[in-house]
Amino acid sequence: MIAIIDYGLGNVKAFANVYYRLNIPSVIVKQPSDLKAAKKIILPGVGSFDHAMQLLGKSGLRQVLDEFVLHHHVPVLGICVGMQMLARSSEEGALPGLGWINGDVKEMNPSTLMHRTRLPHMGWNDVHPTQKSMLFEGLEQNARFYFLHSYYFHVHNNDDVIAVTDYGGLFTCAINSGNIFGVQFHPEKSHQYGSQLLKNFAEL
Repeated sequence: MIAIIDYGLGNVKAFANVYYRLNIPSVIVKQPSDLKAAKKIILPGVGSFDHAMQLLGKSGLRQVLDEFVLHHHVPVLGICVGMQMLARSSEEGALPGLGWINGDVKEMNPSTLMHRTRLPHMGWNDVHPTQKSMLFEGLEQNARFYFLHSYYFHVHNNDDVIAVTDYGGLFTCAINSGNIFGVQFHPEKSHQYGSQLLKNFAEL
């Protein structure tokens, strides 16, 4: 069962629709008791870092997520701001993150961007795996995903980087440490590539 965390942010129904089309059981989780049957966890997110952390704290799900992810080692996939929440902190806000992966979120440098619209980084872009990962099975070549963000995850351990994207320079767009995964892009908006990635996650 894929548990899709609904704490007030993210394209929750879009994830549920993808898994429905893939014939993979999923449930939208709004309270701790709904997590009991979870074999995998999706942590979506949009908007600002502090707002996301505040809403997660108010949801009552923070403590049980720590238990499932850190103690029971249930695989989790953070999406966009959900990935950034895995970090210790963010330059976008003042609140601490979940701290599940050693790193910090930093603002992209607009002075390096030659695009007319410098920030946010919005639209389709190539994703290049940097090491073999089941998350990118079948997506090693020509995979493109939809991005919408102005901040990126600065990883302290390079071994945790599993994919990068070029936008005025390379930045980390996918991370993995043990049972904890994160992607900066939106697989739920990325057509067949996103469906394949979400299927891969379900089959880890």
